[in-house]
Amino acid sequence: MKSKLYLETTIPSYLVARPSRDLLVAAHQQITRDWWESRRFEFDLCVSELVLDEVRAGDAALASQRLDLLREARVLTSSNEIVELTEDLIAEGPIPRKAAADAAHIAIATVYGCEYLLTWKCRHIANAELHRDIRRVVEGYGTRRRPCVRRKK
Repeated sequence: MKSKLYLETTIPSYLVARPSRDLLVAAHQQITRDWWESRRFEFDLCVSELVLDEVRAGDAALASQRLDLLREARVLTSSNEIVELTEDLIAEGPIPRKAAADAAHIAIATVYGCEYLLTWKCRHIANAELHRDIRRVVEGYGTRRRPCVRRKK
């Protein structure tokens, strides 16, 4: 059985974006393409309605390409449990209100028991300094599953 991997919006965005002149962003784009071509088949890919809404934004042609990449991913729907955990992540401090979407990505991956959350968002999601507080909130909420907020290798 494949491990469940939640794809946050930065992954399909980097896959179809025009090549960046910024060296760090260009490296992230290439690493993302390499991972997509060589590793994605090893996982049960999941996205949420939130991811689909986010990838629909912006340039119509690029949005269409992003959606096409995700056509085979399982779509995880929202629930009251996800909304409550999102609010707890904000109210208890690890994630600021202005980053509510980031809290929602963590909550979705957690509630659905995804072993991995793949993202390039290092400010709130893939932030080692916040991981302990995120874990505390998730465990305090009563869920036994823990979010995996690892950056891809």
